[in-house]
Amino acid sequence: MRNGRNFSWRRSALALTTAGIFAAGIWSANAVAEPAPLDTQSAAPAATALERLPSFADLVQKVNPAVVSIRVDEEVEARGSAGMPELPFPPGSPFEKFFRDLQPQGPDGAPRRRHATALGSGFLISADGYIVTNNHVVGDGKDITVVRDDGTEMPAKLIGRDPKTDLALVKVESKEALPYVVFGDSDSVRVGDWVLAVGNPFGLGGTVTTGIVSARGREIGAGPYDDFIQIDASINKGNSGGPTFDVHGNVVGVNTAIFSPTGGSVGIGFAIPAAIAQKVIAQLKEDGKVTRGWLGVTIQQVDDDLAASLSLDKARGALVAQVAEDSPAEDSGIKTGDVILNVNGKEMEDVRAVSRTVADLEPDSDAEIVVWRDERRKTVDVEIGTFPENLEMASAAPSESAPEAGTTESLGLALAETPDGVVVRSVDPASDAAEKGVRPGDVIVKVSGRDVKKPSDVVAGVEEASKADKNSVLLLLRSEEQQRFVALTLEKS
Repeated sequence: MRNGRNFSWRRSALALTTAGIFAAGIWSANAVAEPAPLDTQSAAPAATALERLPSFADLVQKVNPAVVSIRVDEEVEARGSAGMPELPFPPGSPFEKFFRDLQPQGPDGAPRRRHATALGSGFLISADGYIVTNNHVVGDGKDITVVRDDGTEMPAKLIGRDPKTDLALVKVESKEALPYVVFGDSDSVRVGDWVLAVGNPFGLGGTVTTGIVSARGREIGAGPYDDFIQIDASINKGNSGGPTFDVHGNVVGVNTAIFSPTGGSVGIGFAIPAAIAQKVIAQLKEDGKVTRGWLGVTIQQVDDDLAASLSLDKARGALVAQVAEDSPAEDSGIKTGDVILNVNGKEMEDVRAVSRTVADLEPDSDAEIVVWRDERRKTVDVEIGTFPENLEMASAAPSESAPEAGTTESLGLALAETPDGVVVRSVDPASDAAEKGVRPGDVIVKVSGRDVKKPSDVVAGVEEASKADKNSVLLLLRSEEQQRFVALTLEKS
């Protein structure tokens, strides 16, 4: 039917066009006249309208000298050794040894190394040569070369880098003042605002693309402080570390990543907001590293099921799944199962808000944290610590099963007692537990806020929740090095 309608529309349009030509033929037969000259006066308004179309040429001319290409030369293991992609068959396959033997090796049997060049972008933020780029562009920064827009090459030194935000600061030396750009107010950038991306895609050199802000506050799994600006200005490989400008020529973001099933631009790019970059870069310039506030908790998102299990009015804040030993949280009395609702008077909507807010606090400063505990709000005073460079949370792996075992049919779990606690032996694949990621080997630490030492404690906790006419029961699970809460639906008999 759709094709028929389209065909009818085309046929009607053809008839209308033919009728128009026929009418014109009648008119011209009755009144033949000399061809009139082009009316340049009537064409003038169209030209004026064309001239009024927006152009970013002046802006590009202004900012281009401050945008640079970055080349990093390094030695890496030859492809086929550590750099070889995963083999297309499982370990132990008869083909595995054959393919492993093809890996290039040196005379001593060690993997061969080869020369590699990484390309990226950056931008000058001061006349004395400080340049912002991405951490993943410079890596360890052993041999960095900066190429300016006029082709001048300059050696650069790594000042500092921050893997958690993927930002880095390098510096070049120059006898003359260098052109630079400044950070703008990324917090005031709105969805729909014009932006320009400038960089070095695919090593082509200075390239400008334009688009709009597509979204704010994007989380893409790049790190604990994800808060990206999404833009549709084309950015590709090599644009990393380059600036995103607003229409005034201020840097509102640092281009960092793209979403692409093909490796090329599909109009979904991500930039670190200037508000984050400016703070990180200031610390890198001052100390060569970033110091963050530390509370010492592992937190997880509160969903609707968890909120209901905790008698919280709605899903908000961050649920404390684990408290590190000798941490500020432990010293102040924050407990596993608390929900962090407010930090220094600011309401916390989710896990990201808590992570970013605590990280921004000054180490050794005092903070007032409001938690949800025992179905009411409680204020805790905390002295914020310094985020450790090498933080290892306590972990416990399940060992051999001890004699006592148990099952909870309403949860679909088979349990076993071990020296490390009550371990999940098996999970009914059709259960809510399986759907929510409970796996064999998980250790059940608490049920409804009570410690679990043997399977019968779990069974008793489930029965107690059922008698209280609750729709779900809250379990604290430990797997590998992390703890998390799971609210499991109780099956009604």
